[in-house]
Amino acid sequence: MAEQAYTTDDPATRLELFDFAFDHAPIGIALVDLEGRILRGNAAFARLVGLPITKVIGTHFKDFTHPDDIDADMHQFQQVLQGRRDGYTIEKRYVQPLGDVVDVMIHVAAMRDAEGRVVRFISQIEDITRHKEHERQLAERAAQLELAMEAVRGGFWHMDIPSGKFETSDRLAQFIGGQTAARLDLERYVSRVNVNDGAQADLTPLISGELDQNVAEYRLDTIQGERWMRCDRRLLRDGDGRPLKIVGMAIDFTDERRRIEQLEETASTDALTGLLNRRGLVAEFTALQSADGFVVLALDLDGFKQVNDVHGHGVGDVVLCETARRIKGAVRSHDLVARTGGDEFVVVVAGSRAAGMAAAERILERMREPVLISGGSTHVRASIGGIWSAAKRDITALINEADALLYDAKASGKDAMQF
Repeated sequence: MAEQAYTTDDPATRLELFDFAFDHAPIGIALVDLEGRILRGNAAFARLVGLPITKVIGTHFKDFTHPDDIDADMHQFQQVLQGRRDGYTIEKRYVQPLGDVVDVMIHVAAMRDAEGRVVRFISQIEDITRHKEHERQLAERAAQLELAMEAVRGGFWHMDIPSGKFETSDRLAQFIGGQTAARLDLERYVSRVNVNDGAQADLTPLISGELDQNVAEYRLDTIQGERWMRCDRRLLRDGDGRPLKIVGMAIDFTDERRRIEQLEETASTDALTGLLNRRGLVAEFTALQSADGFVVLALDLDGFKQVNDVHGHGVGDVVLCETARRIKGAVRSHDLVARTGGDEFVVVVAGSRAAGMAAAERILERMREPVLISGGSTHVRASIGGIWSAAKRDITALINEADALLYDAKASGKDAMQF
């Protein structure tokens, strides 16, 4: 039996479809007469005005419009009645019975009869309260940021990706070159970056759209000498998602960095990961007891430099903290775990050679799992050099011997252990 073709030519069918769409629309819809009174509304519209739909019917839209917005709405409403326009779009506010204010965007269109006379209006109403709140928050933050920038050393820069044009703000140019300095283009700005920090200042991952934001730390030559800058870079995209602009805020944090370095020199724990540092490791090892000897594992990460180069130091810090967590989880609570350098770690297992090898295997296995970062994941592996000593010898000497074996592990293909 042939299927019957579905058609909307039947007036009753069209009316049924209109009624269904009207009543179930996710945005507010209202029919309004020539005086501005509500003839019909759907449930979404009733929620916006905060009244049961039965109480909305027959009321004038002025009754629930914010007093400050009535004149602008009525002006355009009258222009449609006068034939000067077919409709209008306006932002305004509804005031609900309990005093709550709802920001809305209203699209009004005239409905005409066969002779072209306006017989009623149909309005579509979108709730933009959250959007307006975001706008207000952004304006407030912009004002706060402007005040904050007056109190910090540094400034902004921006780059238009399609044209490749890069320019610093006046404030940043003056921070670098003095009060009379002109704004810097990309070539002149990069020429001020310490040659050893070029990878950190690289914008390629943002330009390509691989990242939407990252934080870089690099040294910059300024009128006050070389200063450490922390630069928050963010990518802006066009409506189709293509990279459009990069904006950056570079702030001098030299004093903060020096304070951290001084604290790290005197502290016994690593500020980033919470593990022991080298000073703390030496002190803890002195008190460590074991009848079965001591295993020292020297470990560093394979692929960590690429993580920093591609994703920035912020993601690198995430990887280091996750590495610390995984190592701690692979050994016993009384074993010692220390971060002794950038991506270098030392583990001391109080026990036999077999216990140390088993711990090293667990660490390697855990480090093969991806590390979750904002927007995805990244991968690093570990290489380990290990040495067992029946007696408690100088910890520095044991670390040096384990380091030599670590280099052998990396030379043999990485993600491996030499014991």
